[in-house]
Amino acid sequence: MGLKGFVEGGIASIVAGASTHPLDLIKVRMQLQGESHLPNPSLQLYRPALAVNSAVGNVSISQPRVGPISIGVRIIQSEGVAALFSGVSATMLRQTLYSTTRMGLYEIIKNKWTEKETGNLPLTSKILAGLIAGGVGAAVGNPADVAMVRMQADGRLPIDQRRNYRSVIHALSQMTKQEGVGSLWRGSALTVNRAMIVTASQLATYDQVKETILEKGVMGDGIGTHVTASFAAGFVAAVASNPIDVIKTRVMNMKVAPGAEPQYSGALDCALKTVRAEGPMALYKGFIPTISRQGPFTVVLFVTLEQVRKLLKDF
Repeated sequence: MGLKGFVEGGIASIVAGASTHPLDLIKVRMQLQGESHLPNPSLQLYRPALAVNSAVGNVSISQPRVGPISIGVRIIQSEGVAALFSGVSATMLRQTLYSTTRMGLYEIIKNKWTEKETGNLPLTSKILAGLIAGGVGAAVGNPADVAMVRMQADGRLPIDQRRNYRSVIHALSQMTKQEGVGSLWRGSALTVNRAMIVTASQLATYDQVKETILEKGVMGDGIGTHVTASFAAGFVAAVASNPIDVIKTRVMNMKVAPGAEPQYSGALDCALKTVRAEGPMALYKGFIPTISRQGPFTVVLFVTLEQVRKLLKDF
């Protein structure tokens, strides 16, 4: 039973991750808006807006903020349609490691803690199970997470500074060679914190909303219930995790040259610099694509999971 939970969760997570990857890429690009470490400020203007003639010589105009649709269109125009799937191999590896672990472990803990007589599990216990499962899963999947962020963000860098990773395997090998094994776990504390929050809010909310709908008799145990509970879970997870996700993205994408001082000394330093330079709402950069991605991702995840469970119920 324990192994089946990992298999079911893994299949559902890979399908959901691959199908919503372009939305995740746009989210990452939006979260990196406003960083001022690019050597040529005029190049920075392209990243949020691809503004033509927005900089003359060494004088640049303040950056306008643009939405996810504009960024998606600009990515296609400047990098091609395939760029929307940059890093998809890393996403699939991440889901295989991270989500398979968290989904399977959550089911094991949930089954262990469920009251045998009533079959009920309090919401607080579901949240705690999610925190534990998310933390363990994130620790396992962090290398793939770093590779995914870098591959998604590569197109926003000047051509001569791009890493040009060919695949997730190439990304991991180059990071190890150039920056050491420790770079594979860069931002791991943030990854673990975010994963704990996402897993606890997402899985616990889904189970709680689904149980409430079924108990109240609003709908039966079908697609309608699964979709409704999934959207609720995706919204709660997006609101709770976005600030940590912004900091995680920036720390993971940070390029550290040998002997040079890193742009951020850690998560707290990144958060403080971001808020000072861009204001508190910078921590919710990319929220629209985050919720736009979390919604479909969570729906695909749980609808697929429920269907896979039906297929494997006799095993």
